[in-house]
Amino acid sequence: MILKKYLIISISFFLIISCVKDKDFNIPETKCSELAYNLSLINLNTITEGGITQVQEDIIIEGYIVSSDIENNFFGTIHIQDKAIDPTTGISFLVDLRDYYLQYKLGQKVIIKLKGLYIAKKNNTYLIGGVFTSFGNQTVGRLPSLQVQEHMYTTCSNQPAQATESTIENLTARKINTLVVLNNVEFIEEELNNTFANKNEETERTIKDCVGNQIKLVNSGYADFATNILPNKSGNITAVLIEDKNELKLKIRSLTDIDFTQNRCAPIVTEFTSTSVFFSELADPNNNTGARFMELYNSSNEALDLNNWKINRYTNASTDISSSLDLTGYSINAKSTLVISPNKDEFVATYGIEPDISIGKNSVADSNGDDNLVLIDPFGTTIDVFGVIGEDGTNTNHEFEDGKALRKESINTGSNNYQFNQWFIFNDTGNNNTTNLPQNAPEDFTPGEH
Repeated sequence: MILKKYLIISISFFLIISCVKDKDFNIPETKCSELAYNLSLINLNTITEGGITQVQEDIIIEGYIVSSDIENNFFGTIHIQDKAIDPTTGISFLVDLRDYYLQYKLGQKVIIKLKGLYIAKKNNTYLIGGVFTSFGNQTVGRLPSLQVQEHMYTTCSNQPAQATESTIENLTARKINTLVVLNNVEFIEEELNNTFANKNEETERTIKDCVGNQIKLVNSGYADFATNILPNKSGNITAVLIEDKNELKLKIRSLTDIDFTQNRCAPIVTEFTSTSVFFSELADPNNNTGARFMELYNSSNEALDLNNWKINRYTNASTDISSSLDLTGYSINAKSTLVISPNKDEFVATYGIEPDISIGKNSVADSNGDDNLVLIDPFGTTIDVFGVIGEDGTNTNHEFEDGKALRKESINTGSNNYQFNQWFIFNDTGNNNTTNLPQNAPEDFTPGEH
């Protein structure tokens, strides 16, 4: 009878576990932690000088999980960024824990107790985990699975991690171990008939944007999608930015991170560009910041396709691009304008017309009058510039705060450096030969009427 009883139990257990068809089954919820962190990830340098260090103090850090091993493209590493939105840095937690996505969910906020763990900086990123010793040399290695849950706890936060929008050329080491999204990219034509990875081999495929910038996508030969053929269209890719062999690369969690449904990028024509497109009016109304706008003008007798053109904004005295607008998909007619607004509803309510392009706040068209702007063609050539990059416009001859910058009608081409004598500058100071005459919307502005 005892043998029969155990046989029944065994069969019942087998039947239960055999009902699981895939990886989407639920597991019991674990109790979330309310521990408070006492060190931010950006300050990890204060507890290590770069060599391997075992943490001896009660240090607690927090972050958001951005990697997942649900489709076996990640193995033994959990990537964690410091903030849910607009992260400043991230770390790699090395763990000997399979199917960690079940216990530590993608996007979830976690708390990590560092005491007893090892930490080291490898190139541009910090690693935490256990210790691995080889021929007397210690390195950070994978933490045994049973010890992981003694150090990392889920929290009660319901704000998931989000990807930061970027471009290939703007990716920097600061974003390693964080989640990024790249728009208007595709696999290079030479690789289109390949699978994501060779069998049982880590394989790199190449992603490019519409102006030719490239970055490698790393795929495991054991990933569930390894044998899938690369998509032959363009679109958006969401991925963890990693560093491998001193090079920035991407790694996806699953095929849902790739949304390539658009037509491939248009071929880059290297024989022709145009200097007939330039900034014609920049607006920061004194009475309504929501009515700001930017206007481009095409002085030529032919319409121009703006595919792969872009506008970069440099805020205040920064020499780094603070925002960028890809003009792919837009064109500008002969002797016509292209009006860009950061607030479509307010623009329409104020001026009674719709902008040609509507973008968000803090975009290239949302300047408060002391920023610098650059118009760049598909080949990286600077076509037109307003302001001086690296110089805050305040109290200079390129300040249009509470006013506007209006290009003189005699100007027919852009300039690759700022020329004050090509502009009428209105502001609230009148410094450096500008005009102290704040401008109010709508009466003092002429969007679309160059």
